[in-house]
Amino acid sequence: MPIHYLYLFMAIVAETIGTTALQASQQFSRIGPSIIVVISYGAAFYLLALALRFMPVGVAYAIWSGLGIVLIALIGLVMFGQKLDLAAMAGLALIIAGIVIIQLFSNTASH
Repeated sequence: MPIHYLYLFMAIVAETIGTTALQASQQFSRIGPSIIVVISYGAAFYLLALALRFMPVGVAYAIWSGLGIVLIALIGLVMFGQKLDLAAMAGLALIIAGIVIIQLFSNTASH
Protein backbone atom coordinates (compact mmCIF):
# COMPACT_ATOMS: atom_id res chain seq x y z
CA MET A 1 0.00 0.00 0.00
CA PRO A 2 1.45 3.39 -0.95
CA ILE A 3 2.27 5.60 2.03
CA HIS A 4 -0.23 8.28 1.02
CA TYR A 5 -3.07 5.79 1.27
CA LEU A 6 -1.86 4.81 4.73
CA TYR A 7 -1.85 8.49 5.74
CA LEU A 8 -5.33 8.93 4.29
CA PHE A 9 -6.66 5.80 6.01
CA MET A 10 -5.24 6.94 9.36
CA ALA A 11 -6.76 10.41 8.79
CA ILE A 12 -10.16 8.82 8.19
CA VAL A 13 -9.85 6.73 11.36
CA ALA A 14 -8.81 9.79 13.40
CA GLU A 15 -11.66 11.88 11.99
CA THR A 16 -14.14 9.09 12.73
CA ILE A 17 -12.89 8.81 16.31
CA GLY A 18 -13.13 12.59 16.68
CA THR A 19 -16.67 12.76 15.35
CA THR A 20 -17.78 9.87 17.55
CA ALA A 21 -16.25 11.64 20.55
CA LEU A 22 -18.01 14.85 19.47
CA GLN A 23 -21.34 13.08 19.88
CA ALA A 24 -20.22 11.63 23.21
CA SER A 25 -18.97 15.04 24.46
CA GLN A 26 -22.57 16.27 24.71
CA GLN A 27 -21.79 19.67 23.18
CA PHE A 28 -18.37 19.84 24.89
CA SER A 29 -19.90 19.47 28.36
CA ARG A 30 -17.88 16.30 29.11
CA ILE A 31 -14.14 16.86 29.36
CA GLY A 32 -12.83 13.40 28.37
CA PRO A 33 -14.61 13.13 25.03
CA SER A 34 -13.94 16.83 24.37
CA ILE A 35 -10.19 16.26 24.69
CA ILE A 36 -10.46 13.27 22.34
CA VAL A 37 -12.27 15.49 19.80
CA VAL A 38 -9.46 18.07 19.75
CA ILE A 39 -6.65 15.51 19.58
CA SER A 40 -8.38 13.35 16.96
CA TYR A 41 -9.23 16.24 14.66
CA GLY A 42 -5.71 17.60 14.99
CA ALA A 43 -4.31 14.20 14.03
CA ALA A 44 -6.83 13.83 11.19
CA PHE A 45 -5.89 17.14 9.59
CA TYR A 46 -2.17 16.51 10.04
CA LEU A 47 -2.44 13.07 8.41
CA LEU A 48 -4.62 14.46 5.63
CA ALA A 49 -1.97 17.11 5.00
CA LEU A 50 0.64 14.36 4.68
CA ALA A 51 -1.55 12.53 2.15
CA LEU A 52 -1.89 15.78 0.18
CA ARG A 53 1.82 15.66 -0.57
CA PHE A 54 0.98 12.87 -3.01
CA MET A 55 -2.69 13.31 -3.89
CA PRO A 56 -4.79 16.13 -5.35
CA VAL A 57 -6.82 17.86 -2.65
CA GLY A 58 -10.16 17.20 -4.36
CA VAL A 59 -9.61 13.46 -4.61
CA ALA A 60 -8.12 13.11 -1.12
CA TYR A 61 -10.91 15.17 0.45
CA ALA A 62 -13.61 13.26 -1.44
CA ILE A 63 -12.27 9.96 -0.12
CA TRP A 64 -11.64 11.33 3.39
CA SER A 65 -15.03 12.94 3.81
CA GLY A 66 -16.98 10.26 1.95
CA LEU A 67 -15.63 7.34 3.93
CA GLY A 68 -15.91 9.39 7.11
CA ILE A 69 -19.61 9.98 6.40
CA VAL A 70 -20.24 6.28 5.80
CA LEU A 71 -18.32 5.19 8.90
CA ILE A 72 -20.01 7.77 11.13
CA ALA A 73 -23.44 6.72 9.86
CA LEU A 74 -22.61 3.10 10.73
CA ILE A 75 -21.23 4.09 14.15
CA GLY A 76 -24.35 6.15 14.79
CA LEU A 77 -26.46 3.13 13.91
CA VAL A 78 -24.52 0.71 16.12
CA MET A 79 -23.38 2.85 19.06
CA PHE A 80 -26.05 5.53 19.32
CA GLY A 81 -29.10 3.70 17.99
CA GLN A 82 -29.62 6.21 15.18
CA LYS A 83 -31.78 4.78 12.41
CA LEU A 84 -31.05 4.87 8.69
CA ASP A 85 -33.99 4.85 6.31
CA LEU A 86 -33.89 3.55 2.75
CA ALA A 87 -33.01 6.96 1.30
CA ALA A 88 -30.08 7.34 3.72
CA MET A 89 -28.78 3.88 2.87
CA ALA A 90 -29.10 4.61 -0.86
CA GLY A 91 -27.20 7.87 -0.41
CA LEU A 92 -24.43 6.12 1.51
CA ALA A 93 -24.22 3.49 -1.24
CA LEU A 94 -23.84 6.27 -3.81
CA ILE A 95 -21.01 7.80 -1.77
CA ILE A 96 -19.21 4.44 -1.73
CA ALA A 97 -19.85 4.01 -5.46
CA GLY A 98 -18.38 7.45 -6.12
CA ILE A 99 -15.22 6.61 -4.20
CA VAL A 100 -14.87 3.29 -6.04
CA ILE A 101 -15.32 5.04 -9.41
CA ILE A 102 -12.65 7.60 -8.53
CA GLN A 103 -10.23 4.87 -7.52
CA LEU A 104 -10.86 2.59 -10.48
CA PHE A 105 -11.33 4.98 -13.35
CA SER A 106 -9.93 8.41 -12.57
CA ASN A 107 -6.50 9.39 -13.84
CA THR A 108 -6.53 12.13 -11.19
CA ALA A 109 -6.33 9.62 -8.32
CA SER A 110 -2.74 8.69 -7.59
CA HIS A 111 -2.28 4.92 -7.49
